[in-house]
This record gives sequence, C-alpha cells and structure tokens, in this order.
Amino acid sequence: MRGRPAQKRKLTPDPKYASTLVTKFINYVMKEGKKVVAQKVVYRAFEIIEEKLKKPPLDVFDEAVKNVMPLLEVRGRRIGGANYQIPFPVRGDRKYALAFRWILNAVRTKKGRPTAQKLADELIGASNKEGDAMKKRNDVHKMAEANRAFAHFARFSR
Repeated sequence: MRGRPAQKRKLTPDPKYASTLVTKFINYVMKEGKKVVAQKVVYRAFEIIEEKLKKPPLDVFDEAVKNVMPLLEVRGRRIGGANYQIPFPVRGDRKYALAFRWILNAVRTKKGRPTAQKLADELIGASNKEGDAMKKRNDVHKMAEANRAFAHFARFSR
C-alpha cells in the first residue's frame, strides 16, 4: 500500500497582485530556487503587457491561461498486447499545470530576447488564441479527437 496522498499546501498570494495563480506561475518560472529572479521576470512581463495593450495584465494572464488549458489529453494504455492512445478529460489542477508548462516551454524555445519580453509576447498571443502554447493545446486536442474511437477503453482504466 502506498499510504495516503500528500496534502496540498496553501500558497500565499503574490505581493504585487495578491493572486495565488500568479504565485503558482512564478513557482513554475523559477529555476534553481531563485524566486526573486522569477518574480522579476513575471512582473516585468506584466509591465510590458500593460504598456502594449493598456489593459490590466492580470486579465490578460487569466485569459491566456484559460485559453491554453486543455480539456482532453491522451494517455497510453496497453490492452491485449497493443498500446492505445486513449482520450481522457483533464482534471482540476492538472489543467493549470499543463497550461503553465506549455506557455513556459514556448517561451524557453525562443531565443534572442529577454525572457520577460518573450513571456509577455506568449501571454498576449495566448490571450488572442495564437502562439506556440495554443498550437500545443490544439495538437493535443486533435490527437484526442483522432483517437476517439478508443474512448470506450477508458472506462476500464484508472
């Protein structure tokens, strides 16, 4: 037996916007425990968004995350000696985790500009339903749609 699942930790809201979602995103941006550096990057990206769009950056951030969050994903499952990609609905916190991961992967693959600038551009793009993170979401949805024929296997799993 594995024991009980780890308890969820309460996040303290970030100091500037008082949002736990922004805190969680800062934690995803953070590398090697350098939280202050991650905060500077995220806050600078929010300043750039505000300069460009003249809209509250938190609204743009929320819209971007909401647009990138996937509804379906595929999981591999072995049935009768064959591996099938079975579409599953994405649950709760995993939606946010995937959205943050895809946004940051899109930012980190681009080269040649400061991270804050790349992050601002990706968030603006995602809020307008374009950009690399949205492309990744659409690819995952297409994969789930293409494998819809195997959805009946889902009820036997996890």
